[in-house]
Amino acid sequence: MAIRLSENFRALFYAPFYAAHAIGAYHAEGVDVTLESSADPAQTAAALRAGEVDVMWGGPLRVLLTHAQDPTADSVCFCDVIARDPFFIIGRTPRPKFQISDLLGIRFGSVAEVPTPWLCLQDDIRRAGIDPATLNRRNGPTMAENAAALRGGALDAVQVFQPYAEELIASGAGHVWYAAADRGLTAYTVLVTRRTLLEQRRDELLAMTRAMYRALRWMAATPGSDIARALGEFFPAVAPDIFAAAIDRYRALQLFAPDPVLQREGFDRLQSAMRSGGALNRPIEFDVCVDNSLAREVLAAAGGGE
Repeated sequence: MAIRLSENFRALFYAPFYAAHAIGAYHAEGVDVTLESSADPAQTAAALRAGEVDVMWGGPLRVLLTHAQDPTADSVCFCDVIARDPFFIIGRTPRPKFQISDLLGIRFGSVAEVPTPWLCLQDDIRRAGIDPATLNRRNGPTMAENAAALRGGALDAVQVFQPYAEELIASGAGHVWYAAADRGLTAYTVLVTRRTLLEQRRDELLAMTRAMYRALRWMAATPGSDIARALGEFFPAVAPDIFAAAIDRYRALQLFAPDPVLQREGFDRLQSAMRSGGALNRPIEFDVCVDNSLAREVLAAAGGGE
């Protein structure tokens, strides 16, 4: 029986997940995986808990929230894929010496579609000694609408991911002020399953983890132009040159995990942001949310180490 893998939502920074299908990584590792779409991330997490899908990709944020709400929950992260924050602050004018304090006094549009980008950024802002509530922040319009507002002069800077960032840069309408990936490890997107299924279908999930490691190595070794060609069917509306440039920028930022072992440093940074932003009111232990046993086995078999 195939492993039912639920897509969180479609985004360029999820490229390794699509690569696993496009380059035949699952077939090469002897595991059958079917990709299923999801209406929204919250519904994906609910479908996993209900047993309607076997594995999802998504943020450890969802796993942390699940365990905070239900200490008996068995959702668990088992394979790291996106190890850093994929969002950018793009400004209308160049600011090569950008500091977080530069957000004070400007018109800023933050991400509203999902919670993690703003939670992580507000934590950066607090660490810079600034109260996020003092920003002139627009929250509610989509990234596409905020990008249009930046072009039109209604905003001075916006928080976006790719391809919005690359499109603004390529047109001259925007300039990179801050790449959140430069913060360092922040556990962003992983494969998630239930502990009961991890035990019941361990060999299949081990093969799935090997396939993702194969995809991650391919992403690291392949130019953005080749990745754009291989994954173009998943993003027909994105121009190939923008696609290639966006992926190359992400690769340069070391966005994609070097291996499937989820690092505690990145997990702790995410949890700290959730707590400072009020999304989490108590600490959740790493081992409650993460099982690295498959990832470590895959890495050891490949001759790697942590």
